[in-house]
Amino acid sequence: MKALIRTIPDFPKPGIMFRDITTLLLDAHGLAQSVERMAAAASGRVDLVAGIEARGFLFAAALALPLKAGVLLIRKDGKLPGATIAEDYALEYGTDRIAMHADACTPGANVLLIDDLIATGGTARAAVRLLRKAGAIVTQAQFLVDLPDLGGADALRADGIDVTSLVAFAGH
Repeated sequence: MKALIRTIPDFPKPGIMFRDITTLLLDAHGLAQSVERMAAAASGRVDLVAGIEARGFLFAAALALPLKAGVLLIRKDGKLPGATIAEDYALEYGTDRIAMHADACTPGANVLLIDDLIATGGTARAAVRLLRKAGAIVTQAQFLVDLPDLGGADALRADGIDVTSLVAFAGH
């Protein structure tokens, strides 16, 4: 599976090794294996699979089917129509904000958080706070790729989240 993920050096800036999952998405067998392995790693009842914009949407929708769950979209603020709730999080320089529909999750729903990659964990941790603000029970998160040297998965674990990923790459 790791071989299906293309590495693009110095993107989006010098020193970054960008892990491009589009090459895995192009491979039918690799995509199917990813979804099957992620579904098998889910534990307990899952009412909703929350995908973080944008590549997380792909895996959330695919995982929701075998888990017999709905899909909850977590988007950049201002992208959803209707009433929303939002959460700010820190970036290297400044802040950003993610949002979800205010009525997307009933209190007590078991939510599995999904994204394609975990790096520093800022967005994923904000998503957990946002879901919990809505009353969701969030105890697990899954990622296709982990960059463990950046500490995001460990930060989520410190927030009480069971984190799994299918592959890990050292460095940035």
